[in-house]
Amino acid sequence: MNDTTPPPALPDRLSVNPRSPHYVTAVFEHDVGIRLNGKERFDVEEYCISEGWVKVAAAKALDRRGQPLIMTVKGTVEAFYR
Repeated sequence: MNDTTPPPALPDRLSVNPRSPHYVTAVFEHDVGIRLNGKERFDVEEYCISEGWVKVAAAKALDRRGQPLIMTVKGTVEAFYR
């Protein structure tokens, strides 16, 4: 199949958690990549380009609801389609 529809524009803030108000289903139909300070990250849970942060899971630690504990890492954020 030739899918010629262009991917939607990447939002300023995006989350992989479907319960989040920043979750956009149309974006996740394509493969999204995140660079933080020039290095590609594969463990990003949420990002905000304008504020310059990403949220990543903290090792294997879980909160009381079974969700991974999240750390905020600051720097220059770039989002792109692979």
